[in-house]
Amino acid sequence: MEELIAKRYATALSSVSKDIKGIADVLNVLTEAISTEEVKTALTSPIVAAEKKTEMILSALGDNADATLVNFIKILGENKRLDLIPAIARVLNADLQRESNQYEGVLKSSKKLGKEELDKLEASLEKYTGSTIKLTQEKTDLDGLRVSVDDLGIEVNFSKQRVKEQLIDFIKKSL
Repeated sequence: MEELIAKRYATALSSVSKDIKGIADVLNVLTEAISTEEVKTALTSPIVAAEKKTEMILSALGDNADATLVNFIKILGENKRLDLIPAIARVLNADLQRESNQYEGVLKSSKKLGKEELDKLEASLEKYTGSTIKLTQEKTDLDGLRVSVDDLGIEVNFSKQRVKEQLIDFIKKSL
């Protein structure tokens, strides 16, 4: 439900603003600020007045903030939707990625891959999807590789255990 409401606000913001990239960058910074426990508590508290919550967010923007963004924050405050800022930022980021055809993905493995191997993997994903994909690596205890690009709905998993099980099944069937 939150995502649907955020999409409506993001669409409205995109239709009135010329600098969506700049606004998305500011909303990303606000998302980081809102994720701190103190700010999150203040935004969800029924004790703090809606005007004070709006003032708190606007003071974080500073004096030279984009007028469209300031008005947008005021509208969010009036409708008691300031807690949607992270969701709106995610929607705007996804829209910008779709426009530029550049996506970010995550590679999870037990060992860190070298630059050359990572480049080969990115090139093969680009060939498959037709999009530029930049992978970041995360070290996990997974015995194999898992590549996921959430915005494209791609998840590829290579597990040693799974290959071993499939090989055993194949041998059993052929006997």
